[in-house]
Amino acid sequence: MTAQENKPVIDEAQIRARQQARAKVLALALGAFVILVFAISIIKMTGKG
Repeated sequence: MTAQENKPVIDEAQIRARQQARAKVLALALGAFVILVFAISIIKMTGKG
């Protein structure tokens, strides 16, 4: 048996689906962070914070 025979076969569609899901989660997290920083900046500029 070679090393390649021991590796499980992973469908490329599954890999793409996982990458897309991970990309969506990261995009949402980044968007939330940007909105948070923007809101904090606005509050500090108006002097209410």
